[in-house]
Amino acid sequence: MQKLLTDIGKKSKKATNKRLSIKKKDKVLKDYRLLILKNKKLIINENKKDIKNAYKKGIKNNLIQRLILNDKKIVAITNSIKKIISLRDPTNVILEKWKRPNGLVISKVSIPIGVIGVIYESRPNVTADVASLCFKSGNAVILKGGSEAYYSNLILTKFFRKSLKKNNVDENFVQFLKLKKRSVVDFLLQKMSKFIDVIIPRGGKGLVKKVQDLSSVPTIGHLEGVCHSYVDKNANPKIASKIVQNAKMRNTAICGATETILLHEKIIKKFGNKILKNLEENGCKIIGDNKIRKLYDKKIQKASIKDWSKEYLSPVVSVKSVKNIDEAIAHINKYGTMHTDCIITQNKKAAKKFLNEVKSSIAMHNTSTQFADGGEFGFGGEVGISTNTLPPRGPVGLNQLISYKYQVTSKGQVRK
Repeated sequence: MQKLLTDIGKKSKKATNKRLSIKKKDKVLKDYRLLILKNKKLIINENKKDIKNAYKKGIKNNLIQRLILNDKKIVAITNSIKKIISLRDPTNVILEKWKRPNGLVISKVSIPIGVIGVIYESRPNVTADVASLCFKSGNAVILKGGSEAYYSNLILTKFFRKSLKKNNVDENFVQFLKLKKRSVVDFLLQKMSKFIDVIIPRGGKGLVKKVQDLSSVPTIGHLEGVCHSYVDKNANPKIASKIVQNAKMRNTAICGATETILLHEKIIKKFGNKILKNLEENGCKIIGDNKIRKLYDKKIQKASIKDWSKEYLSPVVSVKSVKNIDEAIAHINKYGTMHTDCIITQNKKAAKKFLNEVKSSIAMHNTSTQFADGGEFGFGGEVGISTNTLPPRGPVGLNQLISYKYQVTSKGQVRK
């Protein structure tokens, strides 16, 4: 196993030695997209093997739903690739340029990161999205998908490598780890720092925590998405109701779903109760603090301190009353995970204060937190969302998968 993984690492490093033209990169992606469309039936048949195995293993139904590939999902995958093709190549761009009094001309130029390792679970579309984003940004990628999507991931990688070969590009720009042993992940995290420049985990809390705890390679990612929607005293009732409903209930299982609602105490009776009633009528369980429980006209469970830190990923939401915007911001900065947080208000001054002072990687105004997604940001997809304090932050798409270097020229200057 160790020799195999080391060889994979060496091949990835070697692949990145050659810089490719944007024309060549886009041609590879166009051919990859066509191969997926031409082989839809074959891909769906391979996916059925994974589905069958998932049912045998007793995997939860919500995870099986993520695993399923059908015509609609395959079209979505190819549309994502099409979008990535249309985006500008983020590498070899002069980000800044200036001339010094000593005669030096200095340029800050974007470059690929190098080799990216991605460890992910359940969703086969991640294989195509991540491989396309990494390749377009000039990076080689080593993919370690979950065993539950083995056959789906394998065939999607196979077609990418086929497209690379057809265009006389090193196939090892994209490699998929076929080994199913759990020790493979440990080796990647602890023994591959000579070959992998960054690790990106995509999956549940257990996987992400393991990667962050064990990795000797720098990581990009988020542990949890404890996202907030704060309804200010100057919120428009209709807009507030619509946003909160969508932010919580559109898809409760994603990291951008709102997990805590903060209501300004002055609007609880006016229209806050109506917002909560609307959620309950749509199957959402409400957990509230003492004030919410007192003013809400239905009996609800009492919130504990632990509830403010919970990522439910289900139709459950904790609700807290706050006296003002400062209390809302303080609560988010204390209990949030720097993922995505929103203020709903018509007051521009309050909105500006919120956007400036919450520590979130994504701060929103009058917007559903469910928009926390690379595709929705126009990135063509994402390899994940980062809540790191250091960049990149938020959705990690094409323009976030780069580094930079300084290029310095002069007319023979020497330092005195």
